[in-house]
Amino acid sequence: MGVPAPQTAARETLRPVAFAPGWAALAVAVVPFAVGLRLPPGLQYAPLAASVLLLGLPHGAVDHLAVARTRGRRPDRRAIARVVALYAAVGGAYAVGWFLAPAAAFALFIVVTWFHWGQGDLYALVALADAEHLRSRAQRVGTVVVRGGLPMLVPLLAFPAWYRRVATTLVGRFAPDAVAALSPAFRPDVRLGLGLAYGAVVVATLALGYVRADDRGSWRLDAAETLGLVAYFALVPPVLAIGLYFCLWHSLRHIARLLLVDDGATAALGGGAVTAAFARFARDAFPLTLVSLGLLGGLAFAVPNPPETVPEWVGLYLVFIAVVTLPHVVVVTLMDEVQGIWA
Repeated sequence: MGVPAPQTAARETLRPVAFAPGWAALAVAVVPFAVGLRLPPGLQYAPLAASVLLLGLPHGAVDHLAVARTRGRRPDRRAIARVVALYAAVGGAYAVGWFLAPAAAFALFIVVTWFHWGQGDLYALVALADAEHLRSRAQRVGTVVVRGGLPMLVPLLAFPAWYRRVATTLVGRFAPDAVAALSPAFRPDVRLGLGLAYGAVVVATLALGYVRADDRGSWRLDAAETLGLVAYFALVPPVLAIGLYFCLWHSLRHIARLLLVDDGATAALGGGAVTAAFARFARDAFPLTLVSLGLLGGLAFAVPNPPETVPEWVGLYLVFIAVVTLPHVVVVTLMDEVQGIWA
């Protein structure tokens, strides 16, 4: 499929670690809400709060090493400096955008995250699950649209009040009245149109994959994950749903990708030493995770309306995640190009 193959033993060791925790956590989370139980709102913020240190924020803290490693090179000062400059320029410009036009910045956050979380699942399907049914570029584009839309669109359709509340919390740190510009997205007719269009893309993408598949094992995995995530995001309140998904689905799969471009981690995985491989990742991610926490604290002092409550702090954290996601997407897109994900 155009993706450089790491050692077979390393991939076999890593595959269940990358997939199973997300499946298990999301399945367990669906159960209480499917039978009508509810969690206190405060507890629903816990996974997002935990993501500051657990998988979520750290999963992007190895970008300064990832590009060179993906190209089969040892990261040197020049390679690291280029990624730092990318973050400073792209992330800095986007941060300014939140102060100048917070509603537009929020909309961009949704679009960028839609693409990025879709591209993360596309990589996992192609490189870890050997998804031979995704043969054409059009199918892969459709898969990105489908997979990214699960966490970004389905909650809007199922929980518009929650979605509006989160948007208000983020935009409100800068200009509380600016959230009114997002009101059209919450209209019933707009949500109905989005839902119908998205549903058509889901059906078309899965149907085309079914027709193209020779061995339908990977297609069944793709379809099961897609339909399972539809149910998950339609039943579990968005803050809790996104928090669990961010840590145990998206971030864990990206960390698996990072381990497979790190020669030391790949060697450890080849010997079955999963803990040692993840310890290497934690060591690499630790310095920039600490830097990120410092920058998050600085943002708290810079915003016109500093956070006071837990939801407001989580909202500010999501703004920071938005700022660092944009350059992170550039890095991951470069990895996609080198590894032939779109070939």
